[in-house]
Amino acid sequence: MLAAGAEQPERHRNDKKMIDLDLVQTVYARCNGYMQRVHEILTEESGIEIGYSTLTRIIRRNGIGQKTNKRCYQVPDMPGEEMQHDTSPHKLKIGGNTMPVICSGLYLRYSKMRYIRFYPNFNRFKMKSFLNEALTHWGYTAETCVIDNTNLAVLYGTGADAVFHPEMTAFAKRYGFEWLAHEKGHANRKAGTERNFWTVETNFFPGRTFENLEDLNRQAFEWATVRYAHRPLSKSRLIPISLFETEKPCLIKLPPYIEAPAQSHERNIDRYGYITFNANHYWTPGKAVGKISVIEYPDKIRIFPKDAEPLEYTLPAWGVKQFKFKPDGVNINPYGPNNIKKPYHEEEKRLRDMDEICREYLDFIKATESGIRQKPKYIRELYLISKKMAKPLFIATVTRALKYRVTNIAAMSRISRQLMNKELWVFPDIPDPGDYKNRQSYQEGRFSSEVEPEYYQNLLEQQNDRENENA
Repeated sequence: MLAAGAEQPERHRNDKKMIDLDLVQTVYARCNGYMQRVHEILTEESGIEIGYSTLTRIIRRNGIGQKTNKRCYQVPDMPGEEMQHDTSPHKLKIGGNTMPVICSGLYLRYSKMRYIRFYPNFNRFKMKSFLNEALTHWGYTAETCVIDNTNLAVLYGTGADAVFHPEMTAFAKRYGFEWLAHEKGHANRKAGTERNFWTVETNFFPGRTFENLEDLNRQAFEWATVRYAHRPLSKSRLIPISLFETEKPCLIKLPPYIEAPAQSHERNIDRYGYITFNANHYWTPGKAVGKISVIEYPDKIRIFPKDAEPLEYTLPAWGVKQFKFKPDGVNINPYGPNNIKKPYHEEEKRLRDMDEICREYLDFIKATESGIRQKPKYIRELYLISKKMAKPLFIATVTRALKYRVTNIAAMSRISRQLMNKELWVFPDIPDPGDYKNRQSYQEGRFSSEVEPEYYQNLLEQQNDRENENA
């Protein structure tokens, strides 16, 4: 230690470490940015004596391995030049149940016109169907459609290097526009459609209720094409529909008729004459059995039997499943396909109307954590045992089953027998004999469809024809 008042010795800093930045950058790329390994290679292979902290400071200071934030450039809003498309997932309460949906939106950059539609799922065919619906509604298209690097349209590559799928390129050519994928990480290049989804969340969803997917799309169409199109914009106070009228001369006018997008399928005709498509069953004419061609359009399907004329069906509303469809005025075999599933909604409704505890138990068994794989079958069996018990006994059984999370029909039967042994249950009186078809129990259990009378009439006529031929 220095004595008090003594002068401090002058300290001289050693020369700074000099290092070849090109070498550091090469080694950094070689090691994929792992700093410890960069330090080891520079020390062992190049003989550079440098501290680890000094090396990391030099790398940070010179921006080696760091992404450079480039300034964004603004694209002027030129009439007729650009439209933007994107999708956005949402969770909405539809018909009392919360379900995921995907909003597909198309946005004209200059006039701020927009078109939206909701889908339970989204694929390339639905993308083409949506664009066809939106563009034919407007009657015009812009020269360029800006999208993100979605694999629904991009075959490989990103941004300026993106190569689009030939199917999507041919689709765009029919309407007269070209695809443009923005650079990776530059989602603001399609800020118009991003703002479109924000407006949907803050202006369309609040305060609205939706009975089903069709009602949701009906309200979305009215909001986008009528209400929003005629409302002045918040900043410029310009009206989109008025801007659209001035933009029309610069847009590409579509031909009077453009065939809707379609995709081909193959289905098998069963021995009853039905094909299965999207969980519904459609009757086909002719007598052939085997493979058949089906063409799907956005709102219909066309069936091409080998020994009969093509037949067209309008697709049912979303959520309609396990229904049989046939042309009007055609008498067919009353028997249906073997793989058609029995509906359970009527049984579920009657169980829910019994008591609050039944509603709670049904919500439990329909939830994922219940572990029941065949929920419709379980609900039908539950309704069946409810008709074999007195209502108080059934409610007590369901109460105990909900308490102990029972998900087995046989176990519920054992619970009911245990309850009967413990307490004296009073059963309802048996009704007097009468017209059994008017009894409530008969009406509640009558869910099966009846054979059409025309079927028996046809059988009788066929039998008479055979007898006349033999005579």
